[in-house]
Amino acid sequence: MKKMFALMLALVMVLSLAACGGDKAESGTAGNKVVKIGVYEPQTGDNGAGGKQEILGMQYANYVQPTVEIGGETYDVQLEIVDNRTTPENGKSAAAELVNRKVSVVLGSYGSGVSIAGGAVFQEAGIPAIGVTCTNPQVTADCDVYYRICFLDPFQGTVLANYAYNELGVDTAYTLAMLGSDYDQGLVHYFTEAFKALGGTVINQDFPEGNSNFVSYINNAKADGAGVIFAPVSTNYAQLIIEAANAQGYDGSLLGSDTWDNNMVLESAQGKNVKVDITTFYQESGSEFDTGIKEWINSNADAKTNNGGNDMVSAVTAMGYDAYFTALEAIKAAGSTDAKAVLEALPGVSYEGVCGLIEFDEIGDAKRDAAYIKAANTSSNNWDFVKVQGVG
Repeated sequence: MKKMFALMLALVMVLSLAACGGDKAESGTAGNKVVKIGVYEPQTGDNGAGGKQEILGMQYANYVQPTVEIGGETYDVQLEIVDNRTTPENGKSAAAELVNRKVSVVLGSYGSGVSIAGGAVFQEAGIPAIGVTCTNPQVTADCDVYYRICFLDPFQGTVLANYAYNELGVDTAYTLAMLGSDYDQGLVHYFTEAFKALGGTVINQDFPEGNSNFVSYINNAKADGAGVIFAPVSTNYAQLIIEAANAQGYDGSLLGSDTWDNNMVLESAQGKNVKVDITTFYQESGSEFDTGIKEWINSNADAKTNNGGNDMVSAVTAMGYDAYFTALEAIKAAGSTDAKAVLEALPGVSYEGVCGLIEFDEIGDAKRDAAYIKAANTSSNNWDFVKVQGVG
């Protein structure tokens, strides 16, 4: 069984790698011991903007609750942040750095490809990882120490296909994905399968990494009579696609995945004649969490800069917040800072987060069955809530 193998592997590794344990706790404030939580996120590269926003949720959570009780003792929680620089090649060395820093559990990453690459390193060291918004099924299927709190690409792709076909009334869709991106290609695959099963037609097209001009792609979509362009891409490419769609007068809908739930994407749509619909994990509602994190962002210049210059709460930020508290629940249940013990405790964690109830199935995936659909309001600089959508 997948998770049983993980426990056996972790036991072997904890005996051979000092990095897996936390027996020699460092001293924190007021003489408290320290438990280290690794933050494995991009801060540079194509996904740097999204990674920074995901980190903000973890940092705010650490601000809200900077300590945790373990075995009757108070520990300071120390975030160990590394930049995986978006790419799988860089992800392995960033993951190794967290192993060297003797973290008890890892959070991240924004981006599935880099999560898959880091997972191999975490598995070898026996350190559990909690994926936040990495939606590709391979993240957990191919790694026994990886869990995650987000929905998966098969679900998100099917939700978007159902929304396009049944709600928008579109029968021809055009997809855009970056070559070599596990995230982009995975979502396009599942969207295409679901949309065709509904009776629709899909035209798939890829673009090379570093592409900056999407005019020809938009014109191809128009020529094919596509009512939607589905582009599950990173923030910077989403902004360029919006610019090109507006310039070429595309009158269909631009469909984005969770990576589009970003204030910078929203600002790119302002004042333009475009329609943007996205799936995401969270919607601002004026909750205590929303109020608190906005105050924190506005009082911290670095946080505001990393959030794109305003206090809008991105779904990835809310998910980062939930991931931090999920990790604390596992640490408390383990009664130890030892990575092996935390790994053993993770399957039984149940935490009611701001994005919903977090529990894991036998693979380590979150039990989620709904996504938020939001539309860009191009005049008020806000996301308008559309509906909660399942796969039906």
